[in-house]
Amino acid sequence: MEKLILANFQPPGDIVMLTAAVRDLHRCYPGRFITDVRTEYPELWENNPYLTPLEPDDPEVRVVECHYPMIQSSNLRPVHFVHGFIEYLNEQLGLQIRPTRLAGGIHLSEQERSAPSPVAQILGAHVPYWLVAAGGKFDFTIKWWHFRRWQAVVDAFRDRMLFVQVGATEHYHPALKGVLDLRGRTSLRDLVRLVYHAEGVLCPVTLLMHLAAAVEPQPGGPPVRPCVVVAGGREPPSWEAYPGHRFIHTIGRLPCCAKGGCWRARSVPLGDGDEKDNPKYLCVDVVNNLPRCMDLITPEHVLAAIDSYLEPPTTEPRQGARTTRSNEIPDSPNEAVFAGASGTCQTRPIPIC
Repeated sequence: MEKLILANFQPPGDIVMLTAAVRDLHRCYPGRFITDVRTEYPELWENNPYLTPLEPDDPEVRVVECHYPMIQSSNLRPVHFVHGFIEYLNEQLGLQIRPTRLAGGIHLSEQERSAPSPVAQILGAHVPYWLVAAGGKFDFTIKWWHFRRWQAVVDAFRDRMLFVQVGATEHYHPALKGVLDLRGRTSLRDLVRLVYHAEGVLCPVTLLMHLAAAVEPQPGGPPVRPCVVVAGGREPPSWEAYPGHRFIHTIGRLPCCAKGGCWRARSVPLGDGDEKDNPKYLCVDVVNNLPRCMDLITPEHVLAAIDSYLEPPTTEPRQGARTTRSNEIPDSPNEAVFAGASGTCQTRPIPIC
């Protein structure tokens, strides 16, 4: 059996994709490899059945620095992020690994499955909830949506569901009103447990959307965890969107993302010395410091996407329900919601910033 240590020190969202590559390596070549990993986020590997402790100084061990150069052609090829590390391993190891699931592989212990959710432990009772991440990292501010729009969505569902806000303290996550605020209060493993028990997830393109797909669903629940992603025009939906998610994008809506994602980093320079202040990384179409692609996405688009999970499927319009769904374009196997179309019925007052 060949011994491999797979190494990558990128952010946790990338590591979720590496969990898929490790899983599919073993599923496609059972019994051929012994694998271990080196990453900065061991919490994402807890309970993983495909790992065996290995030492890099073992002469039989091969250390592979893992990358995903496939991203450079993501606007040209119908490939998903989950293919990235897999293709690289195929090239490095001379294999033909194929994805067995369009998501990462995060594993929970039986104790984690059976324990009350972190929200239930805080509130003292089981309360259904959606997770919301209303911000992001400073290196990619182009992914941010205005906090007033996140607040408008929370306000519109105030009497229908509990939102639990999460986010790291070192990133930008402005406080929302009317939520259970867990910003800066969760470890990465806590976040995994929160996702497992969540009824749904609302976020930009970030770790949380990858966890929404990678963390196993609860028994008796929907086979795919509901997730609404405010994506804009930075990344093509074919690369990022997961089956069953509502990926609200503007690809094709603007000249800067007419043929695919722009892959820019920031909407305006921050003056922090980061190379992402370089003009080649800056958004070329900004409205009040917000990328126009994100400005085109209104709370109404997000409300319709969440409602599509909450409303029972029917061929007949319900009394008082939205009847115009021109802003939704199915992109099988994903639900990619195209923002910017006119004619959407508004069923509740929404403050638009």
